[in-house]
Amino acid sequence: MKRHHRWASWVVLASAVLLLSGCTEINQPITEESTGIWNEFFVYPLSWLIIQIAGMFSESYGLAIVIVTLMIRLVLLPLFIKQTRSSKAMQEIQPELQALREKYSSKDQKTQQQLQQETMQLFQERKVNPLAGCLPIFVQMPILLAFYHAIMRTGEIGNHTFLWFDLGESDPYFILPIVAGITTFLQQRIMMAGNAQQNPQMMMLMYIMPVMIIVFAAYFPAALALYWVTGNIFMIIQALIVKGPSPNKNGAPAKAEGTKK
Repeated sequence: MKRHHRWASWVVLASAVLLLSGCTEINQPITEESTGIWNEFFVYPLSWLIIQIAGMFSESYGLAIVIVTLMIRLVLLPLFIKQTRSSKAMQEIQPELQALREKYSSKDQKTQQQLQQETMQLFQERKVNPLAGCLPIFVQMPILLAFYHAIMRTGEIGNHTFLWFDLGESDPYFILPIVAGITTFLQQRIMMAGNAQQNPQMMMLMYIMPVMIIVFAAYFPAALALYWVTGNIFMIIQALIVKGPSPNKNGAPAKAEGTKK
C-alpha cells in the first residue's frame, strides 16, 4: 500500500503542476469562435458563465469568480465525500494491513504472493477499494483546469477591479498569495490528517504545495489567486464538516471525551 500512496501523491503533484502551468493555448483568448473539444465543451461554457453572472452583479467579475468557484465546488461535493469515505476506510484498516506485512515480512516471491492475496481478501471483506480515493481526482482535474483556463483567457476579467486589486494584475500587496498559501496548507493538513505522518511523500507534498501556490499567485493575475483562496476556504469548511472525527494512531476512531476505556 505504500506504493499506492506514493503513486497517489505524485498524481496530485503532477495534476497541480498541470493546473498551474496550463497548456499551449493559455495565452489565447477564449471566445464563442474558439474551436476544439477542450475549448468548446470545457473552457468556453465556464467563461460564458462567469460573464453572465458578472452581468447580474453590475459587471463585478471578482464576485462572479467567487460565485462560480462555489458552484463548481458544490457540484464536485459528492466526489469529495466519496474520496473522504474511502480515505477514512483505508485509515481504519491500517492496523490489519500492518499486521499482514509483519506476518509476511519475508521478501521471497511465494510469501509476497500470499501477502497480496490476503490483502485483497481484507479489502473485499471490509469493502474497501484502495483506488477509490484517487479516481475522483481524475474527474475533478479537467473541470478545475478548465475553470483555470476560463479565468486566464476571458479578456473581460482583466479589465476590472475587485476589492483592492486589479483582476488582470498580480496583487500589489501580496495579500492574496499569502492567504492562498496559508489556506492551501490548512486544507491539505485537514485532508491528510492521519495519513501524512505515515507517508513521507504526502508530508513533503503538504509543505511544497503552499510554497508553489504563493510563488505562482504572486506573479499570476489576482483573478486566479482569488479563485484559489475561495476554493481553499470552501474546501476547509467542507472537510471539517464531512470528515468528522479523525482516527487515532492505531487506526480506530477517536473516543469522545468522558467515554470509558
